[in-house]
Amino acid sequence: MDTKKLASVRTAKCSNPMASARTPWKVDQMRERIVKHLERMLAREPQTATLHDWWLADSYTIRDRILERLIATQKAQHSANCRRVYYISMEYLMGRLLRDNLNNCGLFDLNREALQHLGVSYDEMECIEPDMGLGNGGLGRLAACFMDSLATHNYPAVGYGMHYEFGMFRQEFRDCRQAEMADNWLVYGNPWQIRRAENVQDVHLYGSVENCPTKSGEYKAKWVGGYVVRGIPWDIPIVGYGAETVNFLRLWEARAACELDLEDFNRGNFIEAVDAKVLVETISKVLYPNDSTSAGKMLRLIQQYFLASCSLRDIIRRHFNSGSGWREFAEKVCIHLNDTHPTIAIVELLRILLDEEDMDWDSAWEIVTASFAYTNHTLMPEALEKWSVTLFEQILPRHMQLIYEINRRFLENAEKSFKKDCEAIRSMSLIEEGPVRYVRMGNLAVIGSFSVNGVAAMHSELVKTKLFHYFHKLSPEKFSNKTNGVTPRRWINSANPRLASLLNSSIGYDWITDLEELRKLEPYANDLDFRSNFARVKLQNKTALANLIKKRCGISVDPKSLFDVQVKRIHEYKRQHLNLLHILTHYQRVLNGGSNSSAPRTFIFGGKAAPGYAMAKNIIHAINVVAAKINGDKRVADRMKVVFWPNYDVSSAMAIIPAADLSEQISTAGMEASGTGNMKLALNGALTIGTLDGANVEILEEVGQNNIFIFGRTVEQLAQMQANGYNPRSFYDGDGELRDVIDMMLSSEFDGGDVFNPVRYVAENLLNGGDRYFLLADYRAYVDTQDIVSNYFANPELWYSMAIINVARMGKFSSDRSIQEYARDIWKLHPVRQG
Repeated sequence: MDTKKLASVRTAKCSNPMASARTPWKVDQMRERIVKHLERMLAREPQTATLHDWWLADSYTIRDRILERLIATQKAQHSANCRRVYYISMEYLMGRLLRDNLNNCGLFDLNREALQHLGVSYDEMECIEPDMGLGNGGLGRLAACFMDSLATHNYPAVGYGMHYEFGMFRQEFRDCRQAEMADNWLVYGNPWQIRRAENVQDVHLYGSVENCPTKSGEYKAKWVGGYVVRGIPWDIPIVGYGAETVNFLRLWEARAACELDLEDFNRGNFIEAVDAKVLVETISKVLYPNDSTSAGKMLRLIQQYFLASCSLRDIIRRHFNSGSGWREFAEKVCIHLNDTHPTIAIVELLRILLDEEDMDWDSAWEIVTASFAYTNHTLMPEALEKWSVTLFEQILPRHMQLIYEINRRFLENAEKSFKKDCEAIRSMSLIEEGPVRYVRMGNLAVIGSFSVNGVAAMHSELVKTKLFHYFHKLSPEKFSNKTNGVTPRRWINSANPRLASLLNSSIGYDWITDLEELRKLEPYANDLDFRSNFARVKLQNKTALANLIKKRCGISVDPKSLFDVQVKRIHEYKRQHLNLLHILTHYQRVLNGGSNSSAPRTFIFGGKAAPGYAMAKNIIHAINVVAAKINGDKRVADRMKVVFWPNYDVSSAMAIIPAADLSEQISTAGMEASGTGNMKLALNGALTIGTLDGANVEILEEVGQNNIFIFGRTVEQLAQMQANGYNPRSFYDGDGELRDVIDMMLSSEFDGGDVFNPVRYVAENLLNGGDRYFLLADYRAYVDTQDIVSNYFANPELWYSMAIINVARMGKFSSDRSIQEYARDIWKLHPVRQG
């Protein structure tokens, strides 16, 4: 060990940048402000205030400071007449905001002390805040991380999303099954949001298209009839680290243009009097309504158009209020589509330019294609969004006309390059022909955008070579990669304060805004004292999680066991059921005395299945049935436990991720676009077991093959296996241990008192043609790699040295790096500093 090098790193520590942040308050002043809000906004006195009252009063106090910075930020950006990015996303997985806002404002310690003087425990009060019901999975969490990085690095940006009243759903387990309950996150109000009723937007739906004569005697299409939905904006301030820049996220709530039909009401028809209100307000009720029904599909499309139309009209309003016109629109405005959901915005802007601004097609299309950029987040066909032509014609008749015309013009041009290549033309068409004709929104996003990017190197290559192959051949300059990232402000500084404190005392504070600074940790990987401190932090986090698991799930787990964690949306391609196969393998080995030398394991799952995704819900059911069996088996009580954390959300992640030892990233190769859970877990010192999929490939490149556990077949090997005719039963026949596990699943072992046995159902599905994601093909490599994991965990010095190297080499996976690349390469955006 180079002790001189280590000493130089230790002495290079910088002072806390937040110590000199714009913090005009002292403890007494903050205490007075909290009490003032308690009394004047909530009409409570300190003696009778509940924790909920204190949370609201405290949040309003911090919001005062934030709004000062928001006003200053908007003034500086307006004075600079700068180019902005407008980021449109169907979801933002924000979690709780109080801790992040306090940290970013430099007020956390001051606030905790002020509350302590008032007899209030910050830790107890913090738990009162509900997670904001605005997102579900990685797409929404990435959007939240990006908003944080944009503000931290002073980029002028506005986020646009939906103001969901009930989020997606609150997950409960009943008889081991997922049950979906309304997530009424707004029941007690939200102190961070600001209603901007003066910026309401009207959205037109249904109706028909007529050809109306113009003054020149020509005819022009006009969208008539239908009804109008009103979009009410709510703003949530987004605080950058240091609070120099505070941007905002604007969320749209759907309201009826006429909320009460007074004539019906006065006639005694009370229900009919509010029919329109009830119908319209379903638009912003829930995130991702179940689209397995025709009504669900209709609502999903209306949601997407409502978001796109409100956001576009607001962008146009803001642009013209700055004194600019259409000539400068693409120069000052960049509209970024976060995945395919808001793609209808392309057609909506074209419609506004043609129908409302009387532009000619070429001028309008030039503005459109210079304004939009598109990020693709998935290779899964069902996530690329396609809507039946019939549905489109019913809800958005004018847009359907324009899509036909966009398609005609595009294909005429494409035929010049592809000549008689019918497959190329068919693949690129906006219309998928068949018994039911569909509009392909992914193709529309590519045609209407000046930039198309994937979110990991491997994913971006598959976007170019498979998903949008012909588009790439036609316009290769459009395509690029921008690997995802996560914000260290949330995922270490807020989520893991023990680790943050250790980092600050060892390498200084610069890592908070420049994650590459973590490289300075590398010399510590072989430093005994630091390794001991790192291990102590991990054990403290695991002990805290074990207490939460006991409280929330009623399961006692050993903090010294290996915490084996798979937390993510439940989907077959993410292969939670491959993890289940290993759990059952481990269970059989323990029963047979074969795993007594390995460390005890606690298997931790978290994640929701979409309400209409039956197989994903069956996987949850199966895991919970197996968990109940194993956790109740006294023969293995000291060797293994299985926990399925209910209602996994951001706050849950902030408890689980810092405590994880092993990060399960086991999706089928070529299926995961990137993943960000893999980054968060590695950043917090968990070692990864994973396939060569998504960002795992780049994590491998960064940490080195000796510090990660990679297994499984590659994209190319799986393609070859598929081409040769994949037969999962051959793996069952050829592997005795796998056969024993499957036979156990097929037996009456897990029958219980239920007619339906989900464990048997999962096994039958895998054996009888349902193994679309190659679980049985990868089983042996996975189980053998898990044996290596157990051997490594038995050597704490080696394990924690590897864990420290993982943390040290995560600099690439900061959302700050991602945003700086977007700003430089796609958005052409420059920071706007104040003062």
